[in-house]
Amino acid sequence: MNIIIFASGNGSNAENIIRYFTKTNHNIQFKVITNNQNAGVVKRCENLNIECLIFKKKDFENTKVLKFLEKIKPYLIILAGFLLKIPNSIINNFEKKIVNIHPSLLPKYGGKGMYGINVHKKVIANKEKESGISIHYVNGNYDEGEIIFQKSIEINYPSDSGKLSKKIHKLEMEYLPKTIEKLIKHIHNE
Repeated sequence: MNIIIFASGNGSNAENIIRYFTKTNHNIQFKVITNNQNAGVVKRCENLNIECLIFKKKDFENTKVLKFLEKIKPYLIILAGFLLKIPNSIINNFEKKIVNIHPSLLPKYGGKGMYGINVHKKVIANKEKESGISIHYVNGNYDEGEIIFQKSIEINYPSDSGKLSKKIHKLEMEYLPKTIEKLIKHIHNE
């Protein structure tokens, strides 16, 4: 079973997913795709002995990435800190197989430009009582796909975006692998 992880940055969620499934003895072959040759995820993959492919933005817009994905037929595609919009050509070919994690309780604080610390700054500025994570299927609009799982935490003030970011990251690390595991079991049983 092939699972592809798309990541643009540090890669801590990608590494966490790979380690989780390695420990639980699932028969999964991971590959990581990044659009950033200097991303931390490249080094993490090297350390884990996982293939990491680097594609340019134009490779997503033309058919290069799509053809690669069609060739390896991934069971799931996981967006773990991936900052490019997925083209409709890929979404349409892998409907309900592309999963994203977002650092807010969608539909709040979703959309273009709403990722990472940007989300947490808005949440704190608006004095929200809670925040959390959303794991959802990807559709043609930023952060609007069907929600698979959400987990919330209370925000205790005084707080700041840095503190909130750390709490949200802990939720991501705990719940993203477990949610992927449930999806695999669900898809496998269909």
